[in-house]
Amino acid sequence: MSTIWIRHADVVTLDASGTILRDADLLVVDGRIACIGNVPEDAPADEILDVRGGVVMPGFFNAHCHAPMTLERGWAEDLPFPRWLNEKIWVAESALTAEDVYWGAALAACEMIRSGTVGFNDHYFYMDRVAEVVEQSGLKAQLTWCVFGVGEDKEVGAGLDGALSFAERWQGAADGRIHTCLGPHSPYLCPPDFLARISELAHARDLAVHLHVAESREQVENSLARHGKSPVVQLADLGLFDGRTVAAHCLVLDERDLEILAEKRVFVARTPITYMKLAMPVNFVTDLRAAGIAVALGTDGPASNADMDMLAVIRQSVLLEKYLRLDPESLPGDTTLRMATQHGAAAMGFAESGALVEGAAADLIVLDFDRPHLRPRHDLIANLVHSAKGADVRHVMVNGRLLMRDRVLLTLDEERILYEAEQRALRMVNQNMSQVREYRA
Repeated sequence: MSTIWIRHADVVTLDASGTILRDADLLVVDGRIACIGNVPEDAPADEILDVRGGVVMPGFFNAHCHAPMTLERGWAEDLPFPRWLNEKIWVAESALTAEDVYWGAALAACEMIRSGTVGFNDHYFYMDRVAEVVEQSGLKAQLTWCVFGVGEDKEVGAGLDGALSFAERWQGAADGRIHTCLGPHSPYLCPPDFLARISELAHARDLAVHLHVAESREQVENSLARHGKSPVVQLADLGLFDGRTVAAHCLVLDERDLEILAEKRVFVARTPITYMKLAMPVNFVTDLRAAGIAVALGTDGPASNADMDMLAVIRQSVLLEKYLRLDPESLPGDTTLRMATQHGAAAMGFAESGALVEGAAADLIVLDFDRPHLRPRHDLIANLVHSAKGADVRHVMVNGRLLMRDRVLLTLDEERILYEAEQRALRMVNQNMSQVREYRA
């Protein structure tokens, strides 16, 4: 592994004290941060990056997404959530192939690297192909093959046995950059006995769980009618929260739900742009945090969010919360930066990432602050939260390896990926809509 010396950076460490260093150096050795602040002048280095005018910070961990859904970007617009899902998304995905998933994930990887994401938590199908993309791209990821448990004919590519086989085969692959877990879709689609089986397997095989929870008032009311308990209480009773769990969304919670999520140390992943775009009522992130719940941030799939830019998610998280609470002091300072970095990293099991401290994994990004929208630099945190954009990211590093240098991707053939992904997206959508038209005729 090479030694890289980053010079003349303003460093936003996101350490416990919120330390910010001006015109500082950072030395990366064997994939870890060996020195930060003042690097000895005689320190050996295979490469020196002079980033004068730039800001170095931890890279982003996208805590909930469906990366291959880049193929459906812009396909299901201006629809309420039920129609968006039933009339567009599931129709298009009925023609999904493993090769589609590979190119869709590769397109997402290009987009994520370009906008400063170093790790992502993916919940989709044909996940062995997504794992190949992670391996090739140099990114980190926690991956799960989504399963429903309502019959093999309803599964996509594999049922529970196949999903478990994938999880065990790829756990710790790519030099530890790949983590795997089990991914039942949700308590509103998966039967209770199937969820109980997932819980047993997760405990027996020491696997985390990643699923959708309490996305709407209707889901919660249906759960109360069918099971006499909320989705959160049901999942807790089934043991789904007894290990490391990422619960996406959690938009409708009562006080007991909050207590359970905090007590079980469940990571809640929020994707605010999806909620706004699909006009989904939401609760308050500040209430979750006040209850002691670790909240991370994600993009969700590009079919609902439209992009995978975590800086956009950070900004919109703050603005949405301030607006809905009518409280400009909501989610202050670097709160959302931490949610998008160290909280997401912890949710995926990458505990040594998310802060720039000596000994930590060198998962970092450099943003070019010589931009009109990033001057003046009164407050670097404010600039990052409210002004920075994914296109400002100049360098991206994972485990000390540069994945992007001076805006040039180093690990992926972006030109071919752009072509292949678009061709497959057009085929997938057109094939399915032709079948729908024939059926309706």
